[in-house]
Amino acid sequence: MADSPHRPPPRFVRLAETDRPPIALSIDGEPATALAGDTLLTALLRHGRRVRDSEFGDGPRAGFCLMGACQDCWVWTPEGGRLRACSTPAGDGMEVLTRPPAGHWPPTPDLQATLARAGKARGAA
Repeated sequence: MADSPHRPPPRFVRLAETDRPPIALSIDGEPATALAGDTLLTALLRHGRRVRDSEFGDGPRAGFCLMGACQDCWVWTPEGGRLRACSTPAGDGMEVLTRPPAGHWPPTPDLQATLARAGKARGAA
């Protein structure tokens, strides 16, 4: 997938294991690809994505411990289920959201401000 002008370059660059079968998934409703055996975190960061925005005003998050201990890489399913991106294998046809689904829970004022800033930044790109 070519990088689009509004998306940052990948945070991870694959150097090895390129012969694994590709899989297709959806990140925030946009098509994405991964290789069989990749975690969701790898798929997100390979597509130049942050994992999520902090609910507490810290801004974009990209994972921290990379081993399932820190709670920093939660993503959501469209139905509202939560997954740890660092320890959940990416699956063919999987759909993930980097923000809670609409109506899941109200964002805090800090998160609303962060999302508004992020929206303005994307609109300017």
